[in-house]
Amino acid sequence: MTDVLSARVLVLNRFFQPVQLTTARRAFVLLYGGAAMVVDEVGEAYDFSAWRAVPVRDGDDALPIVGGALRVPRVVHLHRYERSPRPTVRLTRRNLMLRDGHQCQYCAKRPPLRDLNIDHILPRSRGGTDTWENLVTACRICNLRKGWRTPDEAGMRLLHAPVRPRWTTTAQILLEARERFKEWEPFLKAG
Repeated sequence: MTDVLSARVLVLNRFFQPVQLTTARRAFVLLYGGAAMVVDEVGEAYDFSAWRAVPVRDGDDALPIVGGALRVPRVVHLHRYERSPRPTVRLTRRNLMLRDGHQCQYCAKRPPLRDLNIDHILPRSRGGTDTWENLVTACRICNLRKGWRTPDEAGMRLLHAPVRPRWTTTAQILLEARERFKEWEPFLKAG
């Protein structure tokens, strides 16, 4: 039962824009409390009492309840929430590789992931920090060639100046989601 309550549910704001992913547990709380409605695969909206009557289909997640099962929603629509949050992109190895397109920022090669490193433009030994603007993806060969020097001192040129990425809420949701559901597609395409 814990797995069912941990299932991911897409949350939409009042204007049907994607806001975040939440758990089925939180979606049921929003639904039961009247703060949200379920949106099904054809765009039909249901409050809690109407959703209880919707049958569970093959392939749906279901929550066992007294007298049957309750279908786990895939999309909930909030009645009053209007904002569309600007996601904060965390500085991680994975996000850095995504920003740089899994490509060495010195030689433009795309080696296997295991041969890619994170390089400090201004080396840590010389005061360089772990920031979006000071880190780039580099292949092992270029990273070793550059060593503790700056790119200018090593005679190397960056393909692109590194910047903090500005992904949309939709992009952030797609990066977060381990599995995606067909019910999400119309809202993520529009977002």
